[in-house]
Amino acid sequence: MAFIWVALFLVLSVAKVSSDPSPLQDFCVADLSTSAKVHVNGLPCINPSKVSAKHFTTSVLSTPGDTSGNPYGASVKTTTANYLPGINTLGVIMTRVDLAVGGGIPPHYHPRASEIIYLLEGTLMAAIIDTGNKLYSTEIKTGDVFVFPKAIMHYVQNIGNTTATVIAAFNSQSPGNAVIPFALFTSTPTIPNQVLAKTLQISDTEVVKIKKNFGTS
Repeated sequence: MAFIWVALFLVLSVAKVSSDPSPLQDFCVADLSTSAKVHVNGLPCINPSKVSAKHFTTSVLSTPGDTSGNPYGASVKTTTANYLPGINTLGVIMTRVDLAVGGGIPPHYHPRASEIIYLLEGTLMAAIIDTGNKLYSTEIKTGDVFVFPKAIMHYVQNIGNTTATVIAAFNSQSPGNAVIPFALFTSTPTIPNQVLAKTLQISDTEVVKIKKNFGTS
């Protein structure tokens, strides 16, 4: 029951400052069958006469994710329209993040949304880095809330002795997720080695090694 109230609080909190355009109707349940054929800013709607209560609920966040297959020791589940069609056009989204001991989410930012997290269980180091390159870092424990401003780089790391679980909410249906190491080393096509070497002040050989670690060359 506590989980439900926390989730409701987070959704209502971000809804009040939604950054997405306000909907022009009561709801627009996503029509997943045509989304690949129609390119709009969002997803097309199904006929309202075909809407049912099942379109507004999902259990995707109810179970822990598997962190073993992720090199960062993290699992992220999200209430996208694929799992929750009724969320389409409402300007909100939620995620569940499970972090193994020592695991974390690397430095990243969301270009289209602010993020607020509730630490359901565990101990985390949460941090943001502003545009003046100042680091704001603090330890948060079970029951604590932390907010990441829109488009500001941030990260979290599990510094406790048990798995940590985070419930996060965003004030956008599509926050975007620019993960810094992925952007640098896994772009398509990849950034030239000489650019990365100059940017990071390392050798070309080191760049090649890092790219191999990310499965690129």
